[in-house]
Amino acid sequence: MKKAILYLNQFFGQIGGEDVADFEPEIREGQVGAAMALNQALKGVAEVTHTIICGDNFMGSNQEEAVERILGFLEGKEFDIFFAGPAFRAGRYGSACGHICKAVEEKFGVPVITSMNDENPGVEMFSKEMYIFKGGASAAKMRSDMKAMAKFGIKILNREELLSADEEGYYGRGVRHQKWLNPPVAAPNRVMDMLLKKIAGEEFVSELPIPELDLVPIAPAIKDLSKVKVALATSGGIVPVENPDRIQSASATRWGKYDVAGLDHLPAGVFKTIHAGYDPAAADANPDVCVPLDALRAYEKEGRIGAVHDVFYTTVGTGTTQKEAARMGREIVEDLKAAGVDAVIMTST
Repeated sequence: MKKAILYLNQFFGQIGGEDVADFEPEIREGQVGAAMALNQALKGVAEVTHTIICGDNFMGSNQEEAVERILGFLEGKEFDIFFAGPAFRAGRYGSACGHICKAVEEKFGVPVITSMNDENPGVEMFSKEMYIFKGGASAAKMRSDMKAMAKFGIKILNREELLSADEEGYYGRGVRHQKWLNPPVAAPNRVMDMLLKKIAGEEFVSELPIPELDLVPIAPAIKDLSKVKVALATSGGIVPVENPDRIQSASATRWGKYDVAGLDHLPAGVFKTIHAGYDPAAADANPDVCVPLDALRAYEKEGRIGAVHDVFYTTVGTGTTQKEAARMGREIVEDLKAAGVDAVIMTST
């Protein structure tokens, strides 16, 4: 029987929730938590011999260390395939699954499979490098997502013919293969068939699909900065220490705006970062390194800009879905317009 290993975060590895998201990597013999569902779905073709568990925050804040430790766990282990997740819509979890799958494939040369919802940022980060199956938005889809990963894993282990991304159910990797039609149809005939369907308004499938891009037009240049009101915005998670709007440390769905009228800089101990994707030490010690109010005030006093807006805007970028980011962006823009802001300086981490 073939051997499989599964990576899980602290929740699906039955360690706990956000309170233990800093859980350090562990490897356990046998099936823990969601690994039991995967083992059942593999139908005796393969057995999950080990379960790896790591907290989402630990992986996000100590990625190199976490990956190195997990690769160390796998040294000397016999396994034929590696699974991770499913990660659903959880951005930190999706990122973790992508990073560890990539590292395992590079070091051990075994096939790797994971699963994520289409709004998980891990899809954009890693879909070109591995098989990522199209998963549900929440753990309610755990069983079906596990079955999809296992079914494809069985095909790989049995050396069966692998079909296209759409037919199998994973995100396209941008890999093109020769496909011989039976009966054969010449390329000119296929092209004309698609063209006639397009002219007639009928559905057709292109042999070279072009991804849709959400392009934002570049705003016109500001001619005279000395007459404009400038606002600061950040995805670096700088908030008052009590985090009054309860902005999430990752996969954010909330944003806040905070008063800086009369402040020449953001004082430590009054403001901090709640961002889970980078070391907070520098930003906590000096929040201006992330939201440069001090520099903007200097420009204001020198007359290089007209005025600094009385509030700054903040959220967290790590793991935040494109849909949520777009919604928050639209809401912030409406507030900026109502306040008569002419320009925005957007900072990250």
